[in-house]
Amino acid sequence: MRIIGIDPGTAATGYGIIDWNGKIAKKVDFGSIKTKNNRSASERLVEIEKSLNRILKESKPELAVIEDIFFFKNAKSVVSVAQARGVLMCALAKNKIKVISYTPLQIKMTLTGYGRSEKIDIQKAVRKELKIKAIPRPNHAADALAAAITYTKKCP
Repeated sequence: MRIIGIDPGTAATGYGIIDWNGKIAKKVDFGSIKTKNNRSASERLVEIEKSLNRILKESKPELAVIEDIFFFKNAKSVVSVAQARGVLMCALAKNKIKVISYTPLQIKMTLTGYGRSEKIDIQKAVRKELKIKAIPRPNHAADALAAAITYTKKCP
């Protein structure tokens, strides 16, 4: 099964694609959809949708795992992340890809056993789980891979 993990954001949306055979997860690809901060919010959202559609067309995932919005200190950032998440979910629905959501706490608990793990701990867990040499960069891509891996640990 091919799974795409997504860490939503307006400036940078991370994605990570894995193949999972029911026992072992293997890295296929990962990266970040970056938008220019001199563009309007609506232009950035259109760019996110176009880029995700291109990634979906190339990678053909069967399932998407998207990080849920759980808690933000800044109300402005929660709105923009929620908008990006909505655009991402709409693109996934248009491509008829089933979507699962996990909170950051669930992802951290699943990968490290500790809900308040630091980013570096998640990154190390992703590297170990996928048996890759280096920690995935950028951070958003590592978070997206972590979301995809979480499904493999939690699925029925």
